[in-house]
Amino acid sequence: MKIMHAINNGPKKPMAVQCRGNFNEWVEAEIPYSRNHDASSGNEHIVDVWSIFPNPDADVNDPASYDFQLTDEYIQNILEAGTKIFYRLGNKIEHWSKKYGTLPPKDFKKWAEICEHIIMHYNEGWADGFRYNIEYWEIWNEPDMHDDEDVHKETWGGTKAQFFDFYEIAAKHLKNRFPHLKIGGPALSHRVDWAEDFIVEMRKRNVPLDFFSWHRYCPEPDWMLTRQEKLKKILDDNGYADVETICNEWNYIKGGTGWTTDFVYSIQTIISMKGAAFTASCMLAAQHSTVDMLMYYDARLCAFNGLFDFYTCQPLKTYYVFTMFRDVYKLGTSYDVEISDNDIYCVAAKNGEDEAIMISFYNDNDEDNSIKTIDLDINGKEEYDLYILDEDHNYEKVGAYKKGTPLNIKHNTVIMLK
Repeated sequence: MKIMHAINNGPKKPMAVQCRGNFNEWVEAEIPYSRNHDASSGNEHIVDVWSIFPNPDADVNDPASYDFQLTDEYIQNILEAGTKIFYRLGNKIEHWSKKYGTLPPKDFKKWAEICEHIIMHYNEGWADGFRYNIEYWEIWNEPDMHDDEDVHKETWGGTKAQFFDFYEIAAKHLKNRFPHLKIGGPALSHRVDWAEDFIVEMRKRNVPLDFFSWHRYCPEPDWMLTRQEKLKKILDDNGYADVETICNEWNYIKGGTGWTTDFVYSIQTIISMKGAAFTASCMLAAQHSTVDMLMYYDARLCAFNGLFDFYTCQPLKTYYVFTMFRDVYKLGTSYDVEISDNDIYCVAAKNGEDEAIMISFYNDNDEDNSIKTIDLDINGKEEYDLYILDEDHNYEKVGAYKKGTPLNIKHNTVIMLK
């Protein structure tokens, strides 16, 4: 079993006033990794490199040049919940007209040295720091978002050529300093042609790449897997066959127009049972693909959070998808699965005597009100407990399933057999 249930950002603890939070539910879900991108949205003093090192002209070796306090608290909160950190070195997306942290650093080498000291703080105890052994360190986020000639650049304010120079300097410096850690990137937004140019150029320059990270917002799991296979082939063809591929931002977006005219519909879907079925189907499909890890965007209280209600922090339907996959993942060993229906997704796992089979029925057709009858051919137990996640059930046991009997499943439903 692979990690398909990692996430972006972390839990909210209840405050003394306005008491609401989701910390206990987060602990219960056993989220394996949290990527800290966009963590500073609403708090401009955490995670981002220029939030921690606010004066670019300051002494890189002086602990007084760094402001770690709120980032320390943020990271401690996630670790306390039992989740590991996947640290994004760079800056949040900036949608506003004036840019700050997305502008190219004046000195690429100094930026790499600042990141070196951030890693030292969290892994080597530097500047009253910690020894967390954070393994994954990602360089930047979505540098391919805009063409060189675009004026409104939300993620990387320079040119593609500048980014290639920047990435080379940062990756070589950090990998040389920390050979035991995983240094990667670039958190590709969407452009496969840009990714190919990046990968080819990094190979020419002999740049180390421990993982290649990329993003996909779409309405069907196949769209995600197609992107993965294109990127995987480019990596393989250019000497990076052993590199981990990590989709570390993904969620439902209506095809083609989801960022513009259909954006409200997309958000409504994300927080619905349909969004939960989409999430489950992507996890189940990706388990059988070449992708190494999925990281859902987003678990902070925002429009893309399908796990927790924005106002109350209470669990939504997608939260139970994560608890269902948690139970399959913990079994450890995945079965081979053959499926003859394009709308059905399945993962089966075992650990000695324990078995679980997770099944979803999803497509992007809102007019589909059908119920599918599935004939299961199981090489396993004779009887299973039957659990359902749908509009009326939150991963609840509803009875038993006997091997050899037909199994009925409604559209936008997730079933677990244990």
